[in-house]
Amino acid sequence: MSKSLASTGLRWLWLALVVLIIDLGSKQLVMQHFMLHESLPLIPFFNIFYAQNFGAAFSFLADKGGWQRWMFAIIALVIAVALMVLMYRSESRQRMTNCAYALIIGGALGNLFDRLVHGVVIDFIDFYVGDWHFPTFNVADSAICIGAFLIVLEGFMRPADKTAKQKG
Repeated sequence: MSKSLASTGLRWLWLALVVLIIDLGSKQLVMQHFMLHESLPLIPFFNIFYAQNFGAAFSFLADKGGWQRWMFAIIALVIAVALMVLMYRSESRQRMTNCAYALIIGGALGNLFDRLVHGVVIDFIDFYVGDWHFPTFNVADSAICIGAFLIVLEGFMRPADKTAKQKG
């Protein structure tokens, strides 16, 4: 018996598309309106700062000569495919899990697009306190982090749900 795609977690892929559109659109706006390393203070702890990241999170492996671009591209593709398989295997009513996977997929594809088209990931969100700046990031990075947080959060919630079902 085959199940309809609407009954699977793949029904939540619209969220990945929303993340991808917002991510690519925001990066395009920054590239069109800012020079590289230009900063626009918005509020006392937040700037728009156009940066290019040759590595991964927190510029991991950014100075390794270019091979990391392809490694991170392959990793993003593998993760996106693996999460889509997990979404297909899950039920559409598993909202938190499927939303988490969709956020991660959308973020991974947004950064993958940057790597393939620009050769770097476009970052622009700059939070700071005094002279200390958190590493610059983008919408895709935010979606990936929120998705990962939701997976961890669900891990803490699930055992209680299972225990309640076993007692009931």
